[in-house]
Amino acid sequence: MALVVGGALSVQFGAALAVLLIPRAGALGVVTLRLALAAVVLLLVCRPKVRGYSRADWGTVVAFGTAMAAMNICIYQAIDRIPLGAAVTLEVLGPLVLSVIVSRRLVNLLWAGLALGGVVLLSGGGFDRLDPVGAGFALAAGAMWAAYIVFSARTGRRFPQADGLALAMAVGAALSLPLGLAEAGAKLAVPTTLALGLAVALLSSVLPYTLELIALRRLPAPTFAVLMSLEPAIAALAGFLVLHQALSLTDALAITLVIAASVGAIRSRTARMGRDATG
Repeated sequence: MALVVGGALSVQFGAALAVLLIPRAGALGVVTLRLALAAVVLLLVCRPKVRGYSRADWGTVVAFGTAMAAMNICIYQAIDRIPLGAAVTLEVLGPLVLSVIVSRRLVNLLWAGLALGGVVLLSGGGFDRLDPVGAGFALAAGAMWAAYIVFSARTGRRFPQADGLALAMAVGAALSLPLGLAEAGAKLAVPTTLALGLAVALLSSVLPYTLELIALRRLPAPTFAVLMSLEPAIAALAGFLVLHQALSLTDALAITLVIAASVGAIRSRTARMGRDATG
């Protein structure tokens, strides 16, 4: 569970840095830099094998990479139009819905409901003041995030270490490359832009996705999804520290609610593991 929280911190501070990079390369250009550079790093480090896998294995990797690319494209389009905290608040609805759908325990539904209350409160009680296109992209990113959780877990079970992640990242980079080149072109090759893109890739992709892939081998999808409710709070913190977006008392209360929901999910999982060990 510490891996999940660490990954969330990394990805949201990476997203705040990406907001600063968007004026240089555009939203799609930043996505391309993030996925392509992350793919290069992971392929060099992991050196994944490409033989000995079934068609189903490769189908899982392609689905994972596609979900990853779509999630990144949608959330970067969103944060280009609406504040980071609001974008991630809408995006996290995807994992929350997933946790409700697949949960088989009433207590998980209660924690998800508490987290959802925090998400709504963090939004200020409504999204009518947000750019509708940006809000739509954030909701679409949430749907892709739910798909990411499912296929990340499957990939982790089918491939050793982070090999599946490296291959899926390459798929996502290949899918985003034409879009990024069409929007940014030669701007992507500017040294300072490349350096910032590498920082975004490490913070937003390499480190958090590796941590989450390892975590999903040990955590059930519902618990992981509820822990993801921390993302709006972390995004608001990153927005405050990096982008100077002030936090209100309402924001602080919302953060308290989502943290309480996450702690509840952790205690519920720990208690169940203890009963299973003694039973």
